[in-house]
Amino acid sequence: MMKKISFIFLSLIITAITVNAQKGINYNRIYGAGNKMQMCVDSLAKNVYGKVFPNLPNTTFNFLPEVNNVSIRINFRKNISIENYRYTILVDDTPIVINKSIDLAKLKDTHAGGDEELFSSTTFGTFHIKDKIITILTYDIKKPQDVYKTIFYGKPIPRAKIQFFSKLTGEEGNYSYSNITDLKGITKLTFGKRDLDLTLIKYVSDIDYLYSTSIKDKQTDKVIFESTTWKYGGYIDESYQHSPYVKFDKSIFKKSGDYEIIIQPSIEWTNSNDRDFTPKEIEKYITRHTLVITLDEESYTKKEFLIYSLIVAFFIGLAFLITLYFMRKRNKKKLAENEQQKNIAKLQLNSIRSQLNPHFMFNALSGIQNLMNKNEIDNANKYLSKFARLTRNVLDDKELISLSQEKNLLDDYLQMEQLRFGFKYEINCSENLDLANIEIPSMLLQPFVENAVKHGISQKAIDGKIIITFSRQANDLDLTVTDNGNGFDTEKKNKGLGIPLSENRIELLNSIYKENRFSLAIQSTTNGTKISLTLTDWL
Repeated sequence: MMKKISFIFLSLIITAITVNAQKGINYNRIYGAGNKMQMCVDSLAKNVYGKVFPNLPNTTFNFLPEVNNVSIRINFRKNISIENYRYTILVDDTPIVINKSIDLAKLKDTHAGGDEELFSSTTFGTFHIKDKIITILTYDIKKPQDVYKTIFYGKPIPRAKIQFFSKLTGEEGNYSYSNITDLKGITKLTFGKRDLDLTLIKYVSDIDYLYSTSIKDKQTDKVIFESTTWKYGGYIDESYQHSPYVKFDKSIFKKSGDYEIIIQPSIEWTNSNDRDFTPKEIEKYITRHTLVITLDEESYTKKEFLIYSLIVAFFIGLAFLITLYFMRKRNKKKLAENEQQKNIAKLQLNSIRSQLNPHFMFNALSGIQNLMNKNEIDNANKYLSKFARLTRNVLDDKELISLSQEKNLLDDYLQMEQLRFGFKYEINCSENLDLANIEIPSMLLQPFVENAVKHGISQKAIDGKIIITFSRQANDLDLTVTDNGNGFDTEKKNKGLGIPLSENRIELLNSIYKENRFSLAIQSTTNGTKISLTLTDWL
């Protein structure tokens, strides 16, 4: 990878210096010529232009229209193996140096183009460039397939020449071509319904890659087509297999009228530091050809056009109404199904609550019986008083109750059970919660609190402790029940009814409140158990 980066850098930092035989080299004027490449020209030269092509990443083109001589120098980074590089130099198509290695003895240290980094530099020689083409090919012998080409073009760039146009007509399996060869700067074409596209075939040249093609609507002066590449491969006939061509789809011509094809070198004419080419000077490099296009599809009468428009509008409107009808029918059916599922879930919830209530009643009555057996009559009476108020709340058939009501229900229950077991408890609420106006499903925490009393701290007597917390996390409501009992194995199936029924209830609540997820987490160790219930986006 390092070798490839080094070699790319090697190719890009070739420095071309134009020489005046009488005055010598003038380093005072530096012109950018693509990426890292730089050129220094003498006072007689006026224009230097460069181009790097995206589709030819290993080729750099430099246009030197007013330079007589060029001295070519190459600069190497200090950390690369210079002995691995070879170069070939051609003047026009004649090689004058072939596959030669770098003369290491002639390398000198330099700061290339004012760069602070130190390079090793050598000069290939001075060449006459006027009306000639100097081409330098460089490569690394360890990667001979990657050849980098740098072109110094001292000739006038020729205008591109169009050979002919070809129009494609027909349908799948039955195509035909019609060639238009009578080219006098203007071509008249008629596109019918069966015509598909138009192809421009250009005479081949050594610098095909330099030319770009565009089509402009002469009425609006807007460009409707652009291409920077040419295709090859025997389009139409094998005799043209090496000819570059570009294809235009008929659809780019939106209306009848005059269009202009423009073929020109892809050079940034305004990229010179000395002076820009004038429009008149640029024009001598550009090929222009006018197409007079007639579209047969536009030959409808106003009456036909109105009839066709009404027919199309009718069918579009009909399709819209049919789509709207089926969408409403589907949505109505979906709403009915959702409502049915919601009602079924509510019935199942009521069923679960009807199972929880007797379960609670049985445990409470067992507590009263236990106090009476111990002959703790006063505590049994207090227990019955709490039990009476608690029973009214439990048997109330409300789907939702406020946090304040849930807190009072839990408080009554824990005070009642405290008479029996003597444990301590706390109910903590965050200050940012409006307990009176936030509602939750009734008896949501009671089965977990009851489980903490019966299976958690009932054996610890006064050493037992239960902490209940209502808190807010962003838009989520967090409810936790923590005890310091002996814990239980969460992996084993619970034999009691409280937790399994509550888990089933939470699943049903999730099917009803689809936008608000109920999440239950149980953590239990020998030091205690923590039940966490999160109501997502509930607040």
